[in-house]
Amino acid sequence: MNRTFRIAALCAVVMSYTAGSAAVAQQTAHVLPKQFGKWTLGDGPADEPKLAFPNNPVLQEAGVKNVELERYSDGKKWLRIWLEEYRDPSSAYQAYTSSLDPKLNASTVGPLTAAGDDRLVALVGNRMVRVLWIKNATDADLKLLLDSVKEKADRTPLPPVRSYLPEEGLIQGTQRYALGPAGFAAALTALNEKRFSSITPEIGFATGAEAMLASYQSEGNKSQALLIIDYPTPQIAEQRLHHIQGVLSANPALAGATVERKASLLSLVLSPVSAEAAAKLRDDIHYQTSVTWNEPSQTLTDPPWLLVVKGIFVGTLAFCGIAIVMGIAFGGVRVLTKRLFPGKVFDRPEDIEVLQLGLSGKRIDPRDFY
Repeated sequence: MNRTFRIAALCAVVMSYTAGSAAVAQQTAHVLPKQFGKWTLGDGPADEPKLAFPNNPVLQEAGVKNVELERYSDGKKWLRIWLEEYRDPSSAYQAYTSSLDPKLNASTVGPLTAAGDDRLVALVGNRMVRVLWIKNATDADLKLLLDSVKEKADRTPLPPVRSYLPEEGLIQGTQRYALGPAGFAAALTALNEKRFSSITPEIGFATGAEAMLASYQSEGNKSQALLIIDYPTPQIAEQRLHHIQGVLSANPALAGATVERKASLLSLVLSPVSAEAAAKLRDDIHYQTSVTWNEPSQTLTDPPWLLVVKGIFVGTLAFCGIAIVMGIAFGGVRVLTKRLFPGKVFDRPEDIEVLQLGLSGKRIDPRDFY
């Protein structure tokens, strides 16, 4: 298949994917490299089946922006690589978990990679890479590919709810993240828990809810699924708690399942093996809450009491000394002025008045007092 036909096929796949969605995703700049290591773009073997992209509601809900389907050759062998670019890492994480299954094991190529059945699934920021025929490549080759895809990728942190899942008894490949009804419905189907689909409208994804599901091995070679839902605030979580409880109590097929709230997190054990097993699974959830209060603070401390007493005495003596000096100065100036200029500045007769009762006929002369 020549280059022109491959590009036409790629456009057809992208158009098929976007058909029926509310908005058509426009393909952005080419992300996959022309070459990594010894691998270069090639047309692929003539007998290879036609490329097809999974057009499903989960990926539509995640909001794919760019799809690239390419083949690479080292001259003898081939690799088929699909790249999907989403609006943010959380959306890409929904698409990534929807591609997992117990047949895939954690890969040594890098974090958030899973390999098995001759294929690799990797999450790199807001981009997801699927590689087929990985037996033809080495880990070093695949690392070069992911390093190239990592350039200019959105590496915003992934949703925290993914880290709340307990590790003990987790069946790898069953993890499912959902940020909307389509992702949640697909997760229930993958975990064989479709009978819980009636709670989907009550979760409230429109309020910012994020759901994480996984299956866990329990005693007696039995398994049970854990659903945790993270909300923006405890108030929203409390409101949704009552909605979900109403659905569970009204549906006999969901008997045995209970929902609990811890701060802004709801937990629900689907099809619990026993009440004790469900309680233990809930206790293992990695979720801690803390309330902090930021108050104004100061680093000053009271000085020793001896230093305080010393300051009091020194201040008192200084004040007394200043008062004595000022008194002597004021009095000395007044006395000196009266001696040098008697009756001229202070105690001038014309300025002195004496209140008299007039009990005698003799008028008092103010000068008699000085």
